[in-house]
Amino acid sequence: MKFGVSYSTPYQGVDPDKIVAFARNAEECGFESLYLPEHIVLYPGAAVGPYELPPTLPYLDPLDCLSFVAAATERILLGTGVLLLPYHHPVILAKRLATVDVLSKGRMRLLTTGLGALPGEARAVGVEYATRGRRADEAIDVLRLLWAGGEDGVSFAGEFFSFENLVSFPKPHQAVQLPVHIGGSSRAAARRAGRRGDGYFPGGALDARERAVQWELARSSAAEVGRDPDALEYTRMGSIDMPVERVEELAAQGVTRIVVSTAATEPEEQREELTAFAKRFGLPQ
Repeated sequence: MKFGVSYSTPYQGVDPDKIVAFARNAEECGFESLYLPEHIVLYPGAAVGPYELPPTLPYLDPLDCLSFVAAATERILLGTGVLLLPYHHPVILAKRLATVDVLSKGRMRLLTTGLGALPGEARAVGVEYATRGRRADEAIDVLRLLWAGGEDGVSFAGEFFSFENLVSFPKPHQAVQLPVHIGGSSRAAARRAGRRGDGYFPGGALDARERAVQWELARSSAAEVGRDPDALEYTRMGSIDMPVERVEELAAQGVTRIVVSTAATEPEEQREELTAFAKRFGLPQ
């Protein structure tokens, strides 16, 4: 089992010293990865289900923040949970992701993408909300095409993106592709994970049965298009105080990575929570 941590700037703050302290503490405690969330803009009345989001929540740009973290750490992998893929142009995004990966010496390896749940956020960036799923599918194809393309260039003609003979360098650090994990809490997201993703990171308040259905759907969707379902990674959220028995239950369900977050907001208290978790599960120091 791999263990990651998430840092939520809306609730844990945007103080650069505290962000660096958190990342270094997580790395020293042996956590594999650090995840950051994304919202590009908020607005009064924005809500995810029954939960209204205060419009002043401070969401840092996750890729800029991860680049900052990479400069202050050495080993911890960098992830998003989630990056709102339909709201990014994939030609620009391919360059940004490769840049972070090169500068971090190959640590931008846990990109997790989602569709977004705020119609007003889609409108703000000129994206039709109803088409964001198809747009995300196409964007994944474009990212991989550009990363794999050579000096002669690559071309693409789709519903949302089209170009001819584009050359995008630098490439990811010592890799042809960067992994693209799929986040979400729907069966459509599970199918996308199987058909296009390198892993599935389901969120939402799903019951155990629905989570099992979605994971099996991701695996069967991979098999349907000739992909190896056993190659899919399965990431789930967990709690910082979770017992060993709960991790064993998740492992039996096929989970390969658990991401936790701290309740504390001050570095010393965060370190205590991370250290206790690391000792409980024997993370490598």
